[in-house]
Amino acid sequence: MGCCTSKSADSKASRAARWRSTGIVALRDSKLKALIKFSLFNTDGLYEVLDLERSVRTLDLTNNKLVDVPTEINKLINLQRLVLTENVIERLPMNLGKLQYLKVMALDGNRITTLPDEFGQLVKLEKLSISRNLLLNLPETIGSLRNLMLLDVSNNKIKFLPESIGSCFSLEEIQANENSIEELPLSVCNLVHLKSLSLDNNKVKQIPPNLLKDCKSLQNISLHGNPISMDDFQQMEGFEDFEGRRKRKFDKLIDSNVMINSKGLDEGVDL
Repeated sequence: MGCCTSKSADSKASRAARWRSTGIVALRDSKLKALIKFSLFNTDGLYEVLDLERSVRTLDLTNNKLVDVPTEINKLINLQRLVLTENVIERLPMNLGKLQYLKVMALDGNRITTLPDEFGQLVKLEKLSISRNLLLNLPETIGSLRNLMLLDVSNNKIKFLPESIGSCFSLEEIQANENSIEELPLSVCNLVHLKSLSLDNNKVKQIPPNLLKDCKSLQNISLHGNPISMDDFQQMEGFEDFEGRRKRKFDKLIDSNVMINSKGLDEGVDL
C-alpha cells in the first residue's frame, strides 16, 4: 500500500515538474469533471495545475466532462493558449478577462449561452473559436479585441453581430455559419484586413452596400443557404474588384497544385 502511494506521489511530482519546465499542460481525454484545486473524486484532477500559476502557457483540456471554469483560473496569469473544446461547459467566469496574455481561446463544442462583458479585457487575443455552442449574441465589449484575427462563432443561435465588431481592426476571418443572422452591422465595412467572411445557412437578405468597396482585402464571401439574390450581390459597388481578388486567389491555389475535391473549388459565392 505504501509502495503504491509513493509511486503515485512520484508520478504526480514528475508530471508537475514536466508541466513547469515546458509550460504545456495537456490533459485531453482524461474524463475530468472539474478543474479544481482539490478533488476527492478524481485522482487525475488538476489540483497541481492551478498551483503552477506563472509557469503555465498552454492549457489543453479537450474532450473531458468539465461543466464550468473555476474563478481560480486567473492564477495562470501567463497563459497564452486555453483549449477547452468538447466539454459540457455552460458558463465562463467574469475574471477570465484577467488572463492578459491570452492569445488563443478555443471553446468549441460546449453549452455556453453568453460571454461575459469582461471578455473585452483580453486585449492580446488573436484567435477566438466558440463554434457549436448555444450563444445568442456576442457582447459589445468584443470591439476592444483590436488584435483579434480569427473569430469563429459557427453553429450557435446568434441573430446579429454587434456593431462594435467593426472596431476589431485586425480581423482577417469571420466564420458565422449555421446561425440566425439576418443582417450585418454597417461597421463591418471598417474591417480593412478582412479576407474571408462565411455566413452559410443564416437568414441574410442583404449585406452592407459598401462592404465590397471598403473591405479591399476581402477575397471570399460564402453565403450558401441565405435569402439573398446573386443579382443584388453582383450589382454592389466594388463587385468587379472583389471578383478580381477572388480569382487571383484561386489562380494561385491552382498554380500551387493544391488538391481539388470531387466537387471542385468552392468559389465562395453560391447564392
